[in-house]
Amino acid sequence: MSKVCLTCGKAPVVGNSRSHSNRATKRLFQPNLQRVRVLVDGRPQMAYVCARCLKSGRVRKAV
Repeated sequence: MSKVCLTCGKAPVVGNSRSHSNRATKRLFQPNLQRVRVLVDGRPQMAYVCARCLKSGRVRKAV
């Protein structure tokens, strides 16, 4: 599964987890992707879209 938003291109970002003693270990920040039926070039298609794009109306959901 590709962890990239269809519309905005939001993808995982690498950062650090910080413990109580402030030690750093690598971690992955995953985007909030939802698998929805959207209209792509006028045709319905299953795609991964981030929650932010769904809420803002950047994608048109297929009925």
